[in-house]
Amino acid sequence: MIDRTIQPLISEPEQLIVPKPEYRIMPNGVPLYIFNAEDHEVVRIDLLIKAGQWRQAKPLQALFTNRMLREGTQHYSSAAIAEKLDYYGAWLDLSTSSEYAYITLYSLNKYLPQTLEILESVVKEPTFPEKELQVIIGNNIQQFLVNQSKVDFLANRALMKALYGDKHPCGHLVEEGDYRSISSELLRDFYTKNYHSENCYIYLSGKVTKKVVCLIEKTFGSEAFGQTESLEARKEYLPVTSSQKRLFVERVDALQSAIRLGMLSVSCLHPDYLKLRVLMTLFGGYFGSRLMSNIREDKGYTYGISAGLHLYPGNSMLVIGAEAANEFVEPLISEVHHEIERLQNDLVSDKELTMVRNYILGDMCRNYESVFSLADAWIFIKTSGLPDTYVKDMWKSTLSITPAEIRKLAEQYLCKESLKEIVSGKKIS
Repeated sequence: MIDRTIQPLISEPEQLIVPKPEYRIMPNGVPLYIFNAEDHEVVRIDLLIKAGQWRQAKPLQALFTNRMLREGTQHYSSAAIAEKLDYYGAWLDLSTSSEYAYITLYSLNKYLPQTLEILESVVKEPTFPEKELQVIIGNNIQQFLVNQSKVDFLANRALMKALYGDKHPCGHLVEEGDYRSISSELLRDFYTKNYHSENCYIYLSGKVTKKVVCLIEKTFGSEAFGQTESLEARKEYLPVTSSQKRLFVERVDALQSAIRLGMLSVSCLHPDYLKLRVLMTLFGGYFGSRLMSNIREDKGYTYGISAGLHLYPGNSMLVIGAEAANEFVEPLISEVHHEIERLQNDLVSDKELTMVRNYILGDMCRNYESVFSLADAWIFIKTSGLPDTYVKDMWKSTLSITPAEIRKLAEQYLCKESLKEIVSGKKIS
């Protein structure tokens, strides 16, 4: 019998082996990455197009171009696309980031020929119908107006503008007028310049049989598609950070305030980045972190507070975020500064560092346990410009970091004087 009064020993995994995808170049030059698993009769197709926000000439151009792909093609109306995908039990997801547009299809293997036919039409021959566009713009404007009443939304926007400047894609604040300036012609122009085979990468995951690969090569790998001669270089932007230390965004009817403290930090390719991630996890990256233990559990200023690194092209953004009652704003910020000073002055105990290590390593194991999460991991590595050894390097850095290194990193990268302070809420006289 198991004695349940005795805590089982904690065993630290020695290594994490993350298999690489099978890689091939299709006849038209499109790279194909394959993650094969025999568990389920499902396949996922991810098309990555270099058509993110950094390539747009107008605000929202990239987002709406990608969003409108499913709203009508030369062979299918938006209703027909939705009906057929539903009939075959498929799911189509569309999203954008700073540099990429993502088109993801989940399909049962037995219906892949039918669902691929729809996906091909969506990718190669969208029509951007004006009627559907105006409906989507109207819905997005309503959501934008709702978001404008949320203190966390306002604080996030203000922080991005303060750190990057309004001329930078990350710092430009989208306004209602930007939605109204979107037109079908504007989207077609962006589509023509960016959606073609020379800008495309494809990831296959799930039950990837020879038949599946043949279907993909026939659909997207046999001939060039799109106007490949319109290939454009990615634009470069430099952040222009505000000189103001504290910014306040008033929301007169707010019951609580959103607090964001942030600064620009190192890129994911910097030698200190991996160990800095460990520091940020200890500081505010999980439920047992310093910030949560002090500001939530001990002081009761907030229900939750977090700190982390957000990756953007060329750098990362260090962000500390929380929401609190208006009267707790200043005490909360003061305690954040206090925790920074503790990390800069005192060595972390071996017990706390072991707990953080186990959390990070366990989280990494969970992140790579299925074929789809494995595909997500390698897509992240690809789109972030990380080396293929990223997972191995992160594992090694987590195991090898010392309390002295954590203190040194805190001294170098957790600079209270450089942290911009954004508060959005009701002004207290």
